[in-house]
Amino acid sequence: MPSIFQLALGDAFDRLHPQLQRRFGVGLDSGEACVGRGVMDRVWNAGPIVRPFLALGRRRNVLVAQSGRDIPFVIENYPYLDSYGRETVTFVRTFPRGRFDATMVLNPATGQVIDYLGTHQHLVTTLDLSVDDRGGLVIRSGRQRLLEGPLALPIPACATGAATVTEHFDDRSGRFTIAVTVSNPLLGRIFGYWGSFTVSYVEAASVPATVKPRRESARC
Repeated sequence: MPSIFQLALGDAFDRLHPQLQRRFGVGLDSGEACVGRGVMDRVWNAGPIVRPFLALGRRRNVLVAQSGRDIPFVIENYPYLDSYGRETVTFVRTFPRGRFDATMVLNPATGQVIDYLGTHQHLVTTLDLSVDDRGGLVIRSGRQRLLEGPLALPIPACATGAATVTEHFDDRSGRFTIAVTVSNPLLGRIFGYWGSFTVSYVEAASVPATVKPRRESARC
């Protein structure tokens, strides 16, 4: 079975750079997990106006309050079946002073990837995937909801952080590159980072418990 990213992209998946096809081909059928290690050239935020929200998100591994240059990081992409029987891929980014956790599944009804954020999957957003003219993957977040107890509340646009993520492969350096920008309709750009990394592929049979969320939700 194709990976959740291949299913979401359809024929466009074949236009990805071959290295990105392997990286985003990670899934249960591939039997591989992808672990990247690299350096963020820059991690930034909009300053005092957003730092309280970043600090709050840090409690459940949503966004990172740390900022600076030349910051090492690890990104772990492990496929597994969650407690609801859904193929899931982790996107756990670990920095020296914080983590940004996400777990992704495919919504079979819409063909979109659903992104659960944080240790308790209390934030959920839809993702729109596309391929640019350089063979890179572009990910844009869509509608967002807060999942808390029995509630699933739409988050007003003025309170959201819309993310744009781009990944490419640099043939000259042999490294993946990543750039992330999070914007708010009222405040503009509030958070982001860019950098590069190399990856290794490991067997996905044993998924570290540390990359799985502490609570899972079936709602999307």
